[in-house]
Amino acid sequence: MKKTVRISFEGKTYDVEVEVLDSAVAAAPAAPVAAAPAAAPAAAPAAAGGTEVKCPLAGSVFKLKVKVGDKVEANQEVAIIEALKMENPVVAPCAGTVNSIAVKETDTVVDGQTLMTIA
Repeated sequence: MKKTVRISFEGKTYDVEVEVLDSAVAAAPAAPVAAAPAAAPAAAPAAAGGTEVKCPLAGSVFKLKVKVGDKVEANQEVAIIEALKMENPVVAPCAGTVNSIAVKETDTVVDGQTLMTIA
């Protein structure tokens, strides 16, 4: 079944024709178009005995602000991920010492990828 929907955007009105699919397909959750960066990445225990610092979005590692052995505070900026021409900070989820770094500057990363561990 097709349906006409009126949409207003930046002061202009558009009539758009959309197709309504059967209820089973229409009820399925839609995949998100774009994820907003989280204020602090999720922390999870690492296999090597530490807390993983996860990448909050897909992009490339623009800058690593710490090195292995550095002491960090909770919410301290530890890396910058470049995505869509924007620099997105990555912060430490906890205080501790940087145990390992799994990426290098210019590496391409995906959402949820482990960047480093903090013990």
